[in-house]
Amino acid sequence: MQLTRGMGARRRLWKQAAYTEALSELYPTRADVAAEIAELEGRLTLPRSTELFASDIHGEYNAFSHVLRGGSGAVRALVEDVFGSTLNDDEKAALLALACYPAEHCAYALEHVEDTDAWLAEAAARLAKIARRAAGSRTIDEVRALLPDDLAIAEELVAGRSTPARQPYREAIIESLVASGEGPTLLETLGTLIQHLVVDQLHLIGDVYDRGPAPQLIMDELLSCPNVDVQWGNHDILWMGAAAGSPGSVANVVRICARYGNLSILEDAYGINLRPLATFAADAYANDPCTAFALKGNPGLSEAETRLTEKIQKAMAVIQFKVEAALIAENPSFGLDDRNLLHLIDRERGTVIVDGVEYELLDTTFPTVDWDDPYRLTEDEAAVIEQLCAAFTGSERLQRHMRFFLDRGSLYKIENGNLMLHACVPLAADGSLLEVTLFGETYRGRALYDMVDASVRAAFSATDEAERKRGLDMLWYLWLGPGSPLFAKSKMATFELYLIADKAARKEVKNPFSSLLDDEAVVDGIFRDFGMDPATSRIICGHVPVKVKDGEDPVKANGRVLCIDGGFSAAYQKTTGLAGFTLVSNAEGLFLDANEPLASRAAAVEGTADIRAERRVLAAYDTPRTVADTDEGARIRERIALLRTLL
Repeated sequence: MQLTRGMGARRRLWKQAAYTEALSELYPTRADVAAEIAELEGRLTLPRSTELFASDIHGEYNAFSHVLRGGSGAVRALVEDVFGSTLNDDEKAALLALACYPAEHCAYALEHVEDTDAWLAEAAARLAKIARRAAGSRTIDEVRALLPDDLAIAEELVAGRSTPARQPYREAIIESLVASGEGPTLLETLGTLIQHLVVDQLHLIGDVYDRGPAPQLIMDELLSCPNVDVQWGNHDILWMGAAAGSPGSVANVVRICARYGNLSILEDAYGINLRPLATFAADAYANDPCTAFALKGNPGLSEAETRLTEKIQKAMAVIQFKVEAALIAENPSFGLDDRNLLHLIDRERGTVIVDGVEYELLDTTFPTVDWDDPYRLTEDEAAVIEQLCAAFTGSERLQRHMRFFLDRGSLYKIENGNLMLHACVPLAADGSLLEVTLFGETYRGRALYDMVDASVRAAFSATDEAERKRGLDMLWYLWLGPGSPLFAKSKMATFELYLIADKAARKEVKNPFSSLLDDEAVVDGIFRDFGMDPATSRIICGHVPVKVKDGEDPVKANGRVLCIDGGFSAAYQKTTGLAGFTLVSNAEGLFLDANEPLASRAAAVEGTADIRAERRVLAAYDTPRTVADTDEGARIRERIALLRTLL
């Protein structure tokens, strides 16, 4: 034991020595070292960064984009702070719209003003004033990094104090840019800068994807965010599995898109060719009304489009049942044998046995099922799923988005005393960490998370085919497995949802995690397993909409657990009674915003509508917190200590 400790100490010293040597190359002189230490020590005194947390966006681009652009009310507060007494309400509303939608509002405004150059100059001056206020707690280097290289001159409008002597200089820069035709570009630069200044770090607690119409636009916007991390949600992981070529994941994604009438996401957004599937479904289910596969909601499709989409949904459901049966057979440790139900259908009685109980079926028409071998794909079905897998793996835009998930995402993240995860830490009924056996090994708590995270990455990067296959299968398991930290239920009742009317058969029992979140002893056990201090830590999660309208509180365990799924998705707003939570942590405290629905993007652009939020103070600091009080501050102090060894 003593020898092991000695070897560990030597390794740490070698690592430190190597790091110190690298630092000495970066800072070759004593003056260089001293300057860097001074800059770092100065940084420790700055206000701590503003973190914005959101979860369960579910493809609702307009609502989420508006909240993000406005920094969950931060831009509105800046406008009020800077111009509260000098502009009227309409002028402030227009300025807020310009800051949040600079390109769109500029185009709109220029259609309604006579002197475009004068309007552009005045608008730029106002945005610059807001940006200067927002940049007041940032270093010059940080501000510079947020500006595009082709308009770096904008730094002169933002950096430094406003003095009478400097005002003509700034006015001259603005007037010159406007005269050169760069006015709209300047407004867009300043507006985007303000948005990035008010939110230092964006944390997405899972589920960019699902039923909403535009997850691809959310992903495009996230790609432009300077600091964002994602804790993968169950729907995100399903799309990641599809992008990696998992047949089970592909089948689920296509079926769900069909269910909500959102096949355009696949075809138009990601260029996935659905013609072979549509041709097959129209032929195989030509005379089938597919009444059990009616679409959810009102996606605005024509009657013919609706009928075809229903056939596609049914075709994919049957293909899903078959490909999942193969995955279940290949992975006995998943414990999913009870999900194979086709062979339990009694065609003569029109019933099926589920969990030992016989239920009447809503649909008994299965033209592609060979009842002597019910899980065998027909040649046409095999061709369809093979073509779809190739289309998903070949979609450049989808691959770019999923690469972003891999680069910026993980199953969980620990930062500033917050444990961020999407759904749950699987628990046993007594509140202890649930033991989950996968691939012959047993895991629980953080060890389960770490193993699963590594498997996900292997699906995309492993060179060993067996390791990659295991990762692909894990991606699918995470979507519906009872031990999955992203699923948190006893079963995924897809078959029952479509084909059995009796709700008893459809029941999906939630993992005890959700019912034990007010038990502080249970929560303490989770913190200890993740190496965190129970006295100072919080869990931030989503996944299950909080029924605020029914009196449910998103704050659990005396503030130590925050469930922030508040219903960004319009489909959940009847359940939650609001349009999404956003959580804000800054130098002043911790705040939970309950957002009202956005009237429309067009109204927000024009300045006639805004998302309002009811703000709840979860913690208010007597003294504003600084960088020194954060994990970043701890890392800075470590760097300073190493730099001092060079003096």
